[in-house]
Amino acid sequence: MKKIEISLGDQSKLLNLDAIENFTQKHTHYLDEALSKEKIYENSLGWLDIDEWAGEVALKRIQDKANEVRNDADVFVLIGVGGSNQAARAAISALPQENAPEILYAGNNLSADYMNKLLKALEGKSVYIDAIAKNFETIEPGVSFRVLRQYLEKRYGSGAAGRIAVTGTKGSSLYQLALDNGYTFFTFPENIGGRYSALCDVGLYPMAVAGIDIAKLVQGAKEMRERLSVEPAEENIAFRYAAYRNLLQQKDYRLEMMSFFEPRFYYFSRWWIQMLAESEGKDGKGVYPVVGNFSEDLHSIGQFVQEGRRMIFETFLDVTERDSSLIIAGDDKKDYFDYLEGNDLWNINKIALQSTFDAHDKGGIPCMKLTIPKLDEYYFGQMFYMFMFAVYLSGKMLKVNPFDQGGVEDYKKNMFKALGK
Repeated sequence: MKKIEISLGDQSKLLNLDAIENFTQKHTHYLDEALSKEKIYENSLGWLDIDEWAGEVALKRIQDKANEVRNDADVFVLIGVGGSNQAARAAISALPQENAPEILYAGNNLSADYMNKLLKALEGKSVYIDAIAKNFETIEPGVSFRVLRQYLEKRYGSGAAGRIAVTGTKGSSLYQLALDNGYTFFTFPENIGGRYSALCDVGLYPMAVAGIDIAKLVQGAKEMRERLSVEPAEENIAFRYAAYRNLLQQKDYRLEMMSFFEPRFYYFSRWWIQMLAESEGKDGKGVYPVVGNFSEDLHSIGQFVQEGRRMIFETFLDVTERDSSLIIAGDDKKDYFDYLEGNDLWNINKIALQSTFDAHDKGGIPCMKLTIPKLDEYYFGQMFYMFMFAVYLSGKMLKVNPFDQGGVEDYKKNMFKALGK
């Protein structure tokens, strides 16, 4: 099986071998600490051992319920915000399956217009929902769940309960709602934070409803876990990624851009943004994560990236195995693109990626490339685990807690007060 690999561009003046080796020697003990499920973070490391929440029994229960829903649903509404829906949305949008229900999203905004249009889109369709909230205090998913629950009760009466799943912590008010009303309950583990929840009920149940092979995804994550546990720091892909970005931060590169030429990565990049921003953005530290959705964004921000202020470094995502093909056919119309005749659009897109990587690298932008052998469930599981582990290491290198997010609560306190809670 081919591996996901990471490589650097030619900006050796910024990341020379001596600097990387010195940094690695100084921080290699962090890799051992992270793999050991260190005591200081034990209440946040439920994702580290994948079998704890994604073992065979858990996967069977998830898949069985998902199959029931798939057999009847036209639409499945995923209610959640931030870490409660980002991983599932990333996989669902990147790996669309045939004969799957339409997946819609709620609980990620407070727009009346959005909710009215969503309700209209449900008319005449068989609807199921899943409300995800760890403590069920966040207003966005709470309001959306109430509106959609009432909608289902109005349409289906006593049958509404069978169409409602909730994912929360045992003992929470959401758990009590499920007990009192007969809703299906999935567990949001207390020892997993939202942004690390891809590989438990939180992420896996919606993925399974969408037809994604969650067993294959989990297997990929397990094999990445095994790989990271045996690779020494200087070869370890997660450690190397964390080390490169911390070294660049020390040189005043304050923004990291995830760049990709495959639109299917867009919501994965949104998950990645949350992972980095919420894990590292504290104590006046952290690299600000941004996205280059190429080639479209090359025609907007491309000029700044190429010749603007030197504060950005890039991480390119590059899939090697062709999974789609479109040959540019010739015709008798003079459009001046005859030089493309016979070319595969897949190859043209690959050339655009490499040309951009080379131009940015030669123009002075530190560039990394993450090479992914294939865009499927197995490698998606690998990417989820690799980035979660890398962010854990990167936070340790930065000397911040990669699992808390106290700053997020400030706006909530203001909002609760204004609303009279």
